[in-house]
Amino acid sequence: MDNYRLCATVTEHDAKKAGAEVVKQVESPLLSGLLYPGLQALDEQYLGVDFQFGGIDQRKIFTFAELYLPRLGYKKRAHLMNAMVPGLAGGKMSSSDPNSKIDFLDGPDVIKRKVKAAFCEEGNVDENGLLAFTGAVLFPLSQLKIDQSKGLEGLGISADPKPFASENAPEGTVFTVDRGEKYGGPLHYTKFDDMKNDFASKAIHPGDLKKTVTAALTRLLAPIQKAFQEDEDWKAIEKLAYPDPNAKPEKKKKEKVYHPPPPGKGKNARLPRKLPTQLRRLQQDPHKETQKRRMHEMEKKHVSDRIVFL
Repeated sequence: MDNYRLCATVTEHDAKKAGAEVVKQVESPLLSGLLYPGLQALDEQYLGVDFQFGGIDQRKIFTFAELYLPRLGYKKRAHLMNAMVPGLAGGKMSSSDPNSKIDFLDGPDVIKRKVKAAFCEEGNVDENGLLAFTGAVLFPLSQLKIDQSKGLEGLGISADPKPFASENAPEGTVFTVDRGEKYGGPLHYTKFDDMKNDFASKAIHPGDLKKTVTAALTRLLAPIQKAFQEDEDWKAIEKLAYPDPNAKPEKKKKEKVYHPPPPGKGKNARLPRKLPTQLRRLQQDPHKETQKRRMHEMEKKHVSDRIVFL
């Protein structure tokens, strides 16, 4: 009902504006695209949340929710946003494009294939999904592990205090780029900005960055995937949430239903009686007129008997 109330309040202009960054914009938009912002806004009320978290591409929908929910008599929620990480193929990361992102359950071979195919132009730091991912995910995680090992944050000493720094890295190293010795050897960084500048100056080759990120992702996801494989409940949930599109549907066994035959049909039905012997003999009578008359009388009597019998 609230969706209908919202439709009676929101203008087409506001609906299109709210979904401008998350709904594909076409000259003649579908009704679904216009309803999308309102449905997401109503989620805040029906899920009972105090705030909603999303990327900066959601800011217009958040503004829409802050404007229209109070008009329906519901309280205004808070909204938190974070920066968007570009996809591996360049541009916006998309959940509908598996090659633009790394999934938690991607194995080493899949990670290697996706990273290898990722857009990573030498010296380009603006449209580089791998570099952005390193700065947004790998550097903070490595720093968190180091802080945990020092007892500054977290639950205590980590078993892997420096997951993305090489063994011989200098003290304070947060991230190491595995560069070949003939090109100058590994590069160690304490800040992401220094690494970003080196990539911009072409001190780091895209091949070295891809190799380093592949190893870091494989190491990062290994314990998560191990825990998943050991939990049957999680595997069942994953199968229900993300069905395999290539899986062949299970053939349902047809239940045999007994349908009784119509009257006079089927193997248990009574067979019609043979014509009486007298009627067969009449067929050989040389007197045709008499034969026809008597056969007609006998057939009528036979049909009468048959009706009575049934």
